[in-house]
Formats: sequence, C-alpha cells, structure tokens
Amino acid sequence: MLYHLFNYLDQLDLPGAGMFKYISFRSGLALIFSLFISTAIGRRIIDKLREMQIGETVRDLGVEGMYSKKGTPTMGGVIIIIAILIPTLLCARLDNIYIWLMFITTVWLGVIGWTDDYIKVFKKDKEGLRGQFKIIGQVGLGLIVGLIFYLSPDVVIRENMEVYNGNAIEEVEVRFHSDETKSTKTTIPFLKNNNFDYSQLVEWAGSYKQPLAWIVFVLITIFIVTAVSNGANLTDGLDGLAAGSSAIIGVALGILAYMSSHVEFASFLNIMFIPGAEELVIFAAAFIGATIGFLWYNSFPAQVFMGDTGSLTLGGIIAVFAIIIRKELLIPILCGIFLVEVISVIMQRIYFKYTKIKYGEGRRIFKMTPLHHHFQKQGNAGIDAIIQKPWNIVPESKIVVRFWLIGIILAVITIVTLKMR
Repeated sequence: MLYHLFNYLDQLDLPGAGMFKYISFRSGLALIFSLFISTAIGRRIIDKLREMQIGETVRDLGVEGMYSKKGTPTMGGVIIIIAILIPTLLCARLDNIYIWLMFITTVWLGVIGWTDDYIKVFKKDKEGLRGQFKIIGQVGLGLIVGLIFYLSPDVVIRENMEVYNGNAIEEVEVRFHSDETKSTKTTIPFLKNNNFDYSQLVEWAGSYKQPLAWIVFVLITIFIVTAVSNGANLTDGLDGLAAGSSAIIGVALGILAYMSSHVEFASFLNIMFIPGAEELVIFAAAFIGATIGFLWYNSFPAQVFMGDTGSLTLGGIIAVFAIIIRKELLIPILCGIFLVEVISVIMQRIYFKYTKIKYGEGRRIFKMTPLHHHFQKQGNAGIDAIIQKPWNIVPESKIVVRFWLIGIILAVITIVTLKMR
C-alpha cells in the first residue's frame, strides 16, 4: 500500500520517497511495524481473551513440579496474524501474486484454527473441530496453492543451467534461460545438478507427462501444507517453543527468498531464479517480527497461548512459503523440530497398539508425546526426588531453549546445503 503511494510521490520528486523501492528498507520497516503491533496490541488482546475465557480451564499437563497453566487464555495466535497482515499490507507490493498467496494462507488457516479453539474453549468440547474438517481445510488450501501455480501466468521461474567453457571444473558457469517459464522443477539438496523435476516421477506417461507432473505437484503441495501445519500444531506445547522455532525458520526462509530473487546470488548458488519472490522477504520480515513480538507474552511463564489459531497458521505459512521459492524438499531439515515431534507421536501410537495386541497391555516408547513433553517429564519422579536431586529436573524454559538451539543449527545447515554439492 505504502509502496504504491510513495512510488507515485517519487514521480513527483518528493525527497526520500524513492526509499520505498528498496526491499531492504521495506523489510526493515515491516519488521519494526510487526514488532510494535504484536507488543503494543498484545496486552489488550490478552486482557480481552482472559475476560472472554474467564473460568475456563485452558491447559493442565499434570506435570509435578511445574507451574500450573490453568486459566491462561488461548487463541493468542490472533496477535500473530494481525502483526503479519498489517505490516505486509503496508510495505509490500499488492500486485504481487506471491503476497496474495501468503495472505490467503494466513487467513485461511487462521480461520480454521480459530474455529477449533472456539469450539474447545467456548463450546467446552475438548475435541474441538473434528479432525476430518481440519484435514479438508488443509487439503483445500493445498489445492488452491497448487492450482494457482498451474494457472497463474505470474508464477514463473528462470531455470538455471551449467555452462562449461572448458574441461576444467573451475571454468563451469551458471546461466539462466532467457525466458521465464512455468515449471514443475524444484531445488533438491546435496546434489550437484540440484534441479529436480516432478515430471521425472511420471516418465512412463509419454505425451501426458507434463499434465500429470502438475497433478503430482498439486498432490505434493497438499501433503506438505497438511504435514507442516500439523507439525507446528504438535510443537505448540511448551511456552515459546512453537513461536521461537517458527521465528528461526522464518529467518532462514527470508534468506532463501532473497537469494532466489537475486540473479547474482541465484547464479552463485546454482539455484533457479524466481522473479517477484523478493516481495516475500517483506512477508518473512513481518512473520519474524510477529513471532518474536509474541514471545514477549508467550515466553515462560506464558501469559497467553497461541492455540490452533496460531500454530496451524504458522505451519501453513512456512509450508506455502517454501513451496513458492521451490525449496520444499529442504523442509525435513529446516523444520526438523516439527518433524521429530510428529514422528514421536506416530511411533508412540503404533508401538502402543502393537504391544497391546501382543502383550495385552499397551506400552510406550516415550513418557509422553509429543517429544517435548517426554523431556519435560523425564526427570520428574515426585517432590521427594526433586528435593534430593534437583539437577535431574529439566525446567521447561531450558527444554525450549535447547530446541531453539537445535532449530538454529538446522536452519544454518539448510542454507549451507545449497553449496554442499
């Protein structure tokens, strides 16, 4: 919005108006705005949520030695959503297809998450929105994203190619096709020729290969959106864990978006060039500011929980963002925290059902899932044990910080993989 205003003012030679042409300036502005909005309006929203939810039991893990979380309001993800949308509307170009895709993702999953939280808190139904309706919503979003990629003429890339000027490895050069094309290619880590085309999965289709490749792409998009949004949802169990982990992932995605939208960096890294993706850096800045600002109230001990309103939205944003910049195959590394949380739940359920059939009683691999609750309970053996060996107790805040550190390492590895070929 402000971009278009100041672009007009720049044509009138207004001093300083040209600053809005620079991605770095608008990204910094979006970051400041989102931090201010999330911290400034956060207190008012929390007070309103507490007033609305008074008398409701929001969460009680029953972990001895840990502070009670009863009465802490949920649905705080509204703060994050507002702090993302307003700065992006103000600072980004509104004629950019990728920005609108991120708007759709944020609002779509925000509504699904809010509905789930509303049913849990106000309808007093612990199950919330039925699982099949959540899945339908996530699948619907993945379908919309995939179809926009296929149908929109603005979603194009310039494919990278290696040009050898001689026999020596030093003489290899990366160039881009002159034309912007629609493509089902993506970036695959660790391999020298790091472009992977989904059409390779349907080589047998002959002349129908390309249409089928787009169907495969849409199906993979649906899977990724569903998996990552649910992974973020499972990670939201300790104060600040999901918000902090998402902020770290957001930094990595912002860097990758900038590199993918910059011809020289894309050439240096031998990744495809994506015109228009530079506007996503502004969205990433707002995303980072919103999640960090939310930590002001969500860090231990939390004054508010994001609920499904926030966690489903954060996961969906991360998934769609990675798909847009063609880095979705890096998600298992970048979102490693989300991945192990999901795997821990799957392992626990499968092992419990297996042992119940085999031994007549269900057994568990972890003390509690998702995985962060296992560490939370690991050293907890009652008050007497705490008094005798307090060093065995792992405080919630320490678990969260350790997960953050692992997330930082995974984010660095994700970026480094682009040159580890």
